[in-house]
Amino acid sequence: MMDQDLKATLSRIVEALDRLAPPGVPGADIGAAEAYVWHATGHRLEAVPRVNRVNIDLLMGVDRQKETLLENTRRFAKGLPANNALLWGSRGAGKSSIVKAVHAHVNRELGGPPGPLALVEIHREDIPSLPALLSKIRGSTRRFLVFCDDLSFDGQDAAYKSLKAVLEGGIEGRPENVVFYATSNRRHLMPRDMIENERSTAINPSEAVEEKVSLSDRFGLWLGFHNADQDTFFAMIEGYAAYYELGVPAETLRKQAIEWSVTRGSRSGRVAWQFIQEVAGQLGKKLE
Repeated sequence: MMDQDLKATLSRIVEALDRLAPPGVPGADIGAAEAYVWHATGHRLEAVPRVNRVNIDLLMGVDRQKETLLENTRRFAKGLPANNALLWGSRGAGKSSIVKAVHAHVNRELGGPPGPLALVEIHREDIPSLPALLSKIRGSTRRFLVFCDDLSFDGQDAAYKSLKAVLEGGIEGRPENVVFYATSNRRHLMPRDMIENERSTAINPSEAVEEKVSLSDRFGLWLGFHNADQDTFFAMIEGYAAYYELGVPAETLRKQAIEWSVTRGSRSGRVAWQFIQEVAGQLGKKLE
């Protein structure tokens, strides 16, 4: 009798806890959207209704990088061999913009959206959960461009080991339907002072940072980005102005753009876009 009363009480407690618990968040249909964001908490994909990106034709001064990444992505989307890509260099030079623009361009070439190629963004702090993400998408008929923006590793950060095993060298390795693109301000994904410190304190300096530095070797494509010269900066400004039909004379644009870049202390794609937003705002026009 006592056992039955105890079971009944426990059953009521379980039911009460179930009612108090928040409903689970359903995972997204990985065949329905063009892009997703990976959430390590709950190991789920969230569809992105509208990707924040610019038209590929508006990306100026990076023609070689754009064509190289475009060709690599085309091959991958068609089921051909393709390389992981590391886009490194100056801040605001258009690294992440190119990844998103290339993805959209290739998908539209192949009948999208949503197209055969899905873009999945994974945040830097969620890299340790990368194996779980790959397990979720490994068996899909779609192909996935997994993208991490501003990737780097500091101090005793061991997250690079998860990435290294997935890219190359692990038992399973990278799934056939996945390619990994990353952007970074550092060519070797770790700060120079960290490299020098480990070399100076190691028993064998030549091998002290080999494990971490070799992570960048897992990327078959290294594409470097640098600040734009003045002519390229003007081309960016004028390209945006023409595309959005701002109607400002080129001479006026250039004069204002010089002042803007001087106050910012640099010339880059990001600075050019911020300038165009300022001009459009002053004119009362939306950038659509």
